[in-house]
Amino acid sequence: MYTYLDRPATVSLANRNRGQRYVVHAHQVDRVATFAYIHELASPVIYAPSADHPKFEIKTEKAVVYGLYAGEAAVTADYAVYDPQNAANPHLFSDQGSKARHLAVVLNQYEAAKILGEPFSTSADELARKIAEREGAEVVVMKAGPIGALVLYQGHMTFVPSYQTSYVFKIGSGDIFVAAFAQGWLEEGLSPHDAAERASRATAFYVQERRPATAQELREFRPSPVPVGEKNKRHVRDGGDRAKVYLAGPFFTMGQLWVVEEALRALSALDLEVLSPYHRVGPGEAGVVVKADLDLLDESDLVLAIGDGMDAGTVFEVGYAKAQGKPVVFYAENEVGEDLKMFQGSGCHMVRHFATAIYRTVWEAMAL
Repeated sequence: MYTYLDRPATVSLANRNRGQRYVVHAHQVDRVATFAYIHELASPVIYAPSADHPKFEIKTEKAVVYGLYAGEAAVTADYAVYDPQNAANPHLFSDQGSKARHLAVVLNQYEAAKILGEPFSTSADELARKIAEREGAEVVVMKAGPIGALVLYQGHMTFVPSYQTSYVFKIGSGDIFVAAFAQGWLEEGLSPHDAAERASRATAFYVQERRPATAQELREFRPSPVPVGEKNKRHVRDGGDRAKVYLAGPFFTMGQLWVVEEALRALSALDLEVLSPYHRVGPGEAGVVVKADLDLLDESDLVLAIGDGMDAGTVFEVGYAKAQGKPVVFYAENEVGEDLKMFQGSGCHMVRHFATAIYRTVWEAMAL
């Protein structure tokens, strides 16, 4: 393992590596970058590293290379798996002098579009082929969020699904995908498609259990793929309408409004059209806002309801949506017992964790 370490990071890594399972080659620096998250889907607060990060020059047979927030690494390998790992300023594998005879690039659509200078609306298929051409990559795995991933190998594109879980812990999930893919492709000789499929299952296990799976656990883990309905197939194939989610919830205090804003941002980032009455209609007299809110509900495909506080308007909107047969995800961390009985009994998807509520909403939308 080649990395940068400051004093706290050295102690942390030593504690994780007590069995001496791997050899660490480190450049000691004054301060490494650190990250803090308000919740798993939030943009992290990044505490800047010190400027003195000398460049790594590495020659090896096989390598897994993560893009660095600070510092540089020039890697020469026979086989390499590369993940840019830098949403703000992603780089190509070759930008810092790295090269490999057999290269697999694993990245998401946003990173690919930013690297290539392409519009973010460019299809995943087109982005993957352009990355392969630019880098001379043998394999490109293009992660497409809740839909799954596309695997480009020898000019042929295959699809790997993502999987539903009972809980979603997102921090570190991308690292797990890359590590599991590399284990399959580099070490076990799996095809790129099979390595990516197992990586998707390994990621599902991680986000559900908040730890990596053992080999035995992964062999026995059989989650359900996220279903993709006709509406979403049309959207992916030819740019048809996205699924529309009505965002129900109170917005009368700063805390309530913050949750609404975070939910809007997270759902939009996952390619849903969000019909938020706060943003589309706003506050006002009952004779004005109620009809406008209900018109948005009629237009929606499903509902995410923020239930903490049991706001009367939100409760009414949930009942209205259920009467129309729309799926409802009910997110509440603090409500218990009798207050939840009607929602549980009417078939709402009950969730107590924010990131899980967002992904449950996306999975329900994907099935349309």
